[in-house]
Amino acid sequence: MGKLIDGSIPKFLLVGVGNTLLSMALMFLLEGLGYWPSTAIAYVAGAVMSFFLNRHFTFRSQETLGRSAIKFAVNVAVCYVLAYALAQPIAGWVLGYSGIAPIWQERLTKLGGMALYTVLNYFGQRFFAFRKKEA
Repeated sequence: MGKLIDGSIPKFLLVGVGNTLLSMALMFLLEGLGYWPSTAIAYVAGAVMSFFLNRHFTFRSQETLGRSAIKFAVNVAVCYVLAYALAQPIAGWVLGYSGIAPIWQERLTKLGGMALYTVLNYFGQRFFAFRKKEA
């Protein structure tokens, strides 16, 4: 299985910054289309960019394109559900008696979900979607 932490982390984070910037730019450029179309197009574009860059640059996957695309999509969906489902009770426990305004509690919960998603997504891509075959 190899080391749990390796040199792919900085590459993964760099790709994440790139796809976030692309998504943000597209969201604002396409805002005339409305909220859902502009965010959906931006999210899909960012995910496609993430798929190809992480597949080739970060993890150097030799998996077939179709198989790795399906595994990538499954990974993204599972990580999303897990991260944001766990973020709510954790944030509720941590922030519940903090006196922070509810809107800021929600925002901090989303940030926590984003952080948890990033960690889960990294390990899911590395050890599932783009796992290197054992020699």
